Amino acid sequence: MAQISLRIEDDVKKMAEQACADIGMSLSTAINIYLKKLGREKRIPFEVAVDPFYSQENMTRLKESVAQMEATGGTVHEVDFDD
Repeated sequence: MAQISLRIEDDVKKMAEQACADIGMSLSTAINIYLKKLGREKRIPFEVAVDPFYSQENMTRLKESVAQMEATGGTVHEVDFDD
């Protein structure tokens, strides 16, 4: 058996362990499933995509929205759904 050592943020590990526990498996088992599927299919076995929420356009829009709410005391907020 080979051993892999990797560094990962604590919160990411905790969330992954909880998800695995909810499914009824260990994190080690989940990682083994991932690696077996990766090796067998020669691809990442799930879609990897950029989350549009974090786009520069959306971050700018959110900052403007927060600034507007702060300027009005949070009582007026204009929402534009035309985009």
